Amino acid sequence: MACRSDIDLATLHQNRLEERWHYGLAWCGAHGSSQQQQLTHYNEMLIRQSGNQHRQRASKSGTYYKVYDANNTSAAASRVKENVAKDHQNKTLERLDDDNSYFTTTKRRTRSGTWPRTRSLNAPSPFQQFGPCGRIMKNSAMVMQIQDPASQRLTWYKPPLTVLVIKKKDSLVLLPFVQLVEWLVQEKNMVVWVESAVLEDKLLRDDVKLEQESAKFRQVHEYYSGVRSRFLALREKLVTFKDGRDDLTDRIDFIVCLGGDGTLLYASQLFQQSVPPVMAFYLGSLGFLTPFQCDNFQDQVTNVLEGHAALTLRSRLRCSIHRKGERHRESLQQVSNNMLKPSLRLHNYSAMGDPTVSNNNWSSYSGQSSAANNSILVLNEVVINRGPSPYLSNIDIFLDGKYITSVQGDGLIVSTPTGSTAYAAAAGASMIHPSVPAILVTPICPHSLSFRPIVVPAGVELKISISPDSRNTSRVSFDGRNDQELNHGDSLRVTTSIYPVPSICAQDQISDWFDSLAEGLHWNVRKRQKCLDELSDLTASGSEDTLDEFDNLKIQDS
Repeated sequence: MACRSDIDLATLHQNRLEERWHYGLAWCGAHGSSQQQQLTHYNEMLIRQSGNQHRQRASKSGTYYKVYDANNTSAAASRVKENVAKDHQNKTLERLDDDNSYFTTTKRRTRSGTWPRTRSLNAPSPFQQFGPCGRIMKNSAMVMQIQDPASQRLTWYKPPLTVLVIKKKDSLVLLPFVQLVEWLVQEKNMVVWVESAVLEDKLLRDDVKLEQESAKFRQVHEYYSGVRSRFLALREKLVTFKDGRDDLTDRIDFIVCLGGDGTLLYASQLFQQSVPPVMAFYLGSLGFLTPFQCDNFQDQVTNVLEGHAALTLRSRLRCSIHRKGERHRESLQQVSNNMLKPSLRLHNYSAMGDPTVSNNNWSSYSGQSSAANNSILVLNEVVINRGPSPYLSNIDIFLDGKYITSVQGDGLIVSTPTGSTAYAAAAGASMIHPSVPAILVTPICPHSLSFRPIVVPAGVELKISISPDSRNTSRVSFDGRNDQELNHGDSLRVTTSIYPVPSICAQDQISDWFDSLAEGLHWNVRKRQKCLDELSDLTASGSEDTLDEFDNLKIQDS
């Protein structure tokens, strides 16, 4: 262990004092007189530290202060107090607001000087850059890096040039799709990306052999002749990609979805790291995640491109499967690395980290660097079920390494707040606003009357494995895709990802969500109870008169 000099120790101690002051300011929400008290207390601590050093002189270097030799301790203490007061009066808010602020993961340390845990009970600070151009607008009033969700607004620090248009596979979407693409290319001079399957759509091609098609298809093909001619004029200006083969990372500035909720899930699947801002238009069936209407889309898209839009950061789950055999091979590889020469260890380790070397069946799904670490990001939920087996699922749940409970039933749903209104809601779970940092755990038809859905903090890690005494294996799917088998000894690790999906709001976070609940799910819809004024027969007479009339009716009937 390397020995620290007196100057290094004094610098480290002074940095820790500064960290303690910043933690107190951030978590206590100090303002006004409270902030002045915090600053005074911090200055006093620095002065006491300077008095204990016999050779100190403060010299400002960047954000912190380095300590050098000095003869006059009192003069050094006064200079420390003057520099600290001036620095914190002028630059405290700038430092807390800056991207490389004290609270970033690359600079934040605990009081002991060690790096903090990678997981905590609080949600991870989300990655605030979305694609090459988009990011969260800075708010000078925020204290921590996680902003108030109501203040999260989109801003572009350079003009967006490329836009990805995702459409639903439906003939009714062709006309608005062509209108949008035509407007983006001709009016906005943007580079439009589309999936390669769009160019293969028979309704948008004029080289289809109609004699081999049905009469109904020929009729529809003739109906969209005008739309097809407009699209063919733009076809050469479009850039195409193929899912699972092309990497779209840092190539797309902006995403427009035309369809239902599935288009937003597909956009989330395409970007397994930072996701560009997503603007979803309702052209599907339910449209819970698509708040925009296609009427007058020009003005709506223009407002977004000018930065006039609120954002909902929809958190995603990072899921990874750990196979029993893989753990055994990793342990054997670690033993062999310890036996290798130091010059050969680095070469052997790089070969293990190469995704082309490992047998990884996730790469075709993600198509990006996440395949290297065998993980995938989901927007709605990850579902573990018993599949075709006639036996109950027997699944063990661990939270941060601690055993919680076992699920005996048809399966288990681990969902995000966004997914709480999907499969989890059908299974009896509560609906959670997407801005709430949480993970929802919902059993599917549990063989217990007391097993209710639970909500756990977003920063924890869930480990889900097959119980040793389970009669069968289980199946796991991610946002309804990529179904795989979980065998005995395998485990599924789930936690919150730092890469959310920035969904653009049509109005704001609150209005969009409750409008979707009312219109999409008919939440809390019932026939209104009549007020007493409408019951004239009860309000016009007292209780005794009502009883007398009831007795008279009985006498007449007799």
